[in-house]
Amino acid sequence: MKLVIVTAVEEFQKDVLKLFKKANIDNFSSSDIDGYKNGSSILMASNWFSGEKSGNESNLFFSFTDDEHIDHLFHLIKDYNEHLETNNPIKAVVVPIEKFI
Repeated sequence: MKLVIVTAVEEFQKDVLKLFKKANIDNFSSSDIDGYKNGSSILMASNWFSGEKSGNESNLFFSFTDDEHIDHLFHLIKDYNEHLETNNPIKAVVVPIEKFI
């Protein structure tokens, strides 16, 4: 059992859901988050008069699953990212789980 965490800009939400489905990961959670690319966005957000948006609307998905499903998901994400026309790839990480109930 491992924890897979996936982040993507909001525009890719439906695509990420399809990737989870293709990888046969049926149980997962998601949350809306603000994504930042560098420190300048944070500095702009702290400016009292800044009309600049503080972050990019993004989504975080996570699931507790096994290596087989994670490997399939990573393959699908890698293929998806290779065909992107933007500089906002879907990102994923895996965290081992020591104990669970």
